[in-house]
Amino acid sequence: MSRISLGILCGLAFAGIDVALMIPMTFPDKRAAMLGAFIARFAIGFVIPNVRLPWPGWAVGLFIGILLSLPDAIITRAAAPILGTGALGGLIIGWIAGRFGR
Repeated sequence: MSRISLGILCGLAFAGIDVALMIPMTFPDKRAAMLGAFIARFAIGFVIPNVRLPWPGWAVGLFIGILLSLPDAIITRAAAPILGTGALGGLIIGWIAGRFGR
């Protein structure tokens, strides 16, 4: 699968899972929170397969997942859940990209 297609697929899957996890939570502006989370997680899923670094796929995923999650974690002051899901999703997407991306 091409890296662009894989990035779109991984981005949609990761964003959808993350937004689904947010459904039971309450926010002052839930629509904005869920849209922001969708875009941020889609970006992680799209970027990881399309970045070329001389590291194993899982390491690239972990690095990009944490790096792109840091702004949201700082702004919301909810570092553990945001960085945790970013790191876990990044690891998984990095492994997938290393295995199936061409």
